[in-house]
Amino acid sequence: MTTRTLAVVCALAFTSACVKEITSDERLERETARSDALKTNTAAELGKIKCDELNNDLAKARDAVKTEEERLSTFTDVYERLKNRSARFDEAMSRNPDLAFQEGSQELVAARETCIQMAADVRNETESLIREIMQVLVVDEIKGGQTVRAARVDYAPLRAAIEKLELDDREALQNKISNAEKQIDVKAEKRGRQK
Repeated sequence: MTTRTLAVVCALAFTSACVKEITSDERLERETARSDALKTNTAAELGKIKCDELNNDLAKARDAVKTEEERLSTFTDVYERLKNRSARFDEAMSRNPDLAFQEGSQELVAARETCIQMAADVRNETESLIREIMQVLVVDEIKGGQTVRAARVDYAPLRAAIEKLELDDREALQNKISNAEKQIDVKAEKRGRQK
C-alpha cells in the first residue's frame, strides 16, 4: 500500500468512528429547543390585553335608547380599540412566532382570537347600522306648521364611521351623504327666499 492510500484509509476509519447517529426525534428536539418566549416582556404585555373588557362599551353601542349618532360613535370607538389590540397581537406574534406556537401559549392565542372575532362582529354591526341609516338620510319635520327637510342624523359621525370601517363603497356612501346635505341646504334657501 502506498503512503497516500494508507492515509486515505486511516482518514476514513477515523471519520466513520466519530460519526454518531441520532434519531429524527433527537434532531427535532435539538432544532426546536424551547425558548423562553413566554417569559419576555412582550408576552407579559400581551397577557394584559383583554378584549372582552370592552363588552360594557359594546352594550352601550347596542342600546337602542341611545341616539344613532351616539351608537355610531361608540361602535366606531370600540371597533378602533379592538382593531388596535388585534394588531398588537399580530405584530408581536409575527416578530416572535414562539409566542403563538410554544407549549403554554394557549391563553395568548385565545386572547388574540377573541380580539379578532370581536373586531369582526363589531365591524359587521357597525356596517349594518350605517346601511340602515343610509336608507333614509333626510326626513320630513314639521316646524312652524310647515314641512321641512331635515337630516336624520348628524352626518359627521356617519362619515367618520364609514371611513374608519374602510368600506369598499365608501366613496359612493360619502357622495350620497353630500347629496342629502344639498337637499337640506336647497330647502333652507327656498324657505329663506319665501320670507
